[in-house]
Amino acid sequence: MALHFGKRETEQPKSLNTGMATQRYGQPATSPSSAQAQTPAQPATTPEVDLPLSAPEATKMPEGGSKLTVGPNIKLKGVEITDCDTLVVEGLVEATMDSRVIQIAEQGAFKGSVEIDIAEIRGTFDGNLTVRQKLVIYATGKVTGKIRYGKVVIEEGGQLSGDIECSVASTNKAQQANKQHAMALAA
Repeated sequence: MALHFGKRETEQPKSLNTGMATQRYGQPATSPSSAQAQTPAQPATTPEVDLPLSAPEATKMPEGGSKLTVGPNIKLKGVEITDCDTLVVEGLVEATMDSRVIQIAEQGAFKGSVEIDIAEIRGTFDGNLTVRQKLVIYATGKVTGKIRYGKVVIEEGGQLSGDIECSVASTNKAQQANKQHAMALAA
């Protein structure tokens, strides 16, 4: 008897090496001789949900790389997310993250601290958000907390509130100017 927890309907049963033909969901059964000749089947994956970019100013997402999708009705709490190129939030995430791209779907919510290159918000974000390049808030998006960004695009209806500063790009330039000035004084 197998017990399944959660909402994963695409999970595949583990196959025992009995030499007997096994059938995976959506695949025909194979005979023992043909099963040995084939390479192992790839595990089923959760279908990816593409979040359409409706704003003409929307940033093109990087191709490939590592991608983590937190599906609808899933709660991920108390974690640090690292080495993830793209995080897609369709459920609830409470975490810290330093990465490249975050996409929060309309029904998604993120609470915590994020340092990111590109953020696309259709749902809600609450916490510390530092966007090194571009923050895009869509009409259904709501961002609250301590927000720092290089560039921002807000569709009509999108909400942005809290301690907000366009400082990422200007801070980097100011830091470089201060270093050059300090080096000139030291010389």
